[in-house]
Amino acid sequence: MTDAGRIAPTTERAVADFWFDPLCPWAWITSRWILHASEVRPIDVQWHVMSLAHLNADKEDLPEEYRELMAEAWGPVRVCIAAEQEFGQHGLRICDELFWSWEIYQHTRERKELKRQIRLLRRELKPILRKYSGKAPRYKYTRGIARNLLKVWPALWTFAEKPGVEPTNNHAERALRGAVIYRKLSLGSQSENGETRIARLLSAHTTCRLQHRSLHEYLTDLLAATARGDPAPLLA
Repeated sequence: MTDAGRIAPTTERAVADFWFDPLCPWAWITSRWILHASEVRPIDVQWHVMSLAHLNADKEDLPEEYRELMAEAWGPVRVCIAAEQEFGQHGLRICDELFWSWEIYQHTRERKELKRQIRLLRRELKPILRKYSGKAPRYKYTRGIARNLLKVWPALWTFAEKPGVEPTNNHAERALRGAVIYRKLSLGSQSENGETRIARLLSAHTTCRLQHRSLHEYLTDLLAATARGDPAPLLA
């Protein structure tokens, strides 16, 4: 029997650069494969964040369902980038695992399994934060954020315990985005009354959008009710 055709063993380790979007299912499937491969082959995985939302931002022919998914993807991407910048590859991998645990829960609604996965990630993350909160000079750029995260440690995991709470504030940022863009383009109002009027209109606009209602119809009903002396229609 010959050794022809066999792969010669090697002690040299190869680096596999892996780019992923936290909400991409295909990236998740492939990441499981590369992690398994790194356990049985001389491979060191280097994780990098990519954003499908950014890559598809200028495309106008995307289905509405995909656009909604891309809007949801901004929050996890920002968190993963911050984790990598502050805590390196280890922090980035934990963030990837966290958001995929959340994504799986969104489909299965098995909160018991979500809690189990998050419990494992908490055990892994806390020693990392304690390390980066140390007094050594090499931790001077990460000490502050690590200590702040440890101070609010229980609150970081509220999303795993409380229904209706998500792991990021992406929804709040999206709700404020229109107002921020408007203020930037219009340079704001020149009076307190003007600021109040714009604040109320923007609040009504965002609320109607979230409720899939027509802002024009709501304002028409509001003006009609005011003219008749009736109570204003509710947005709740």
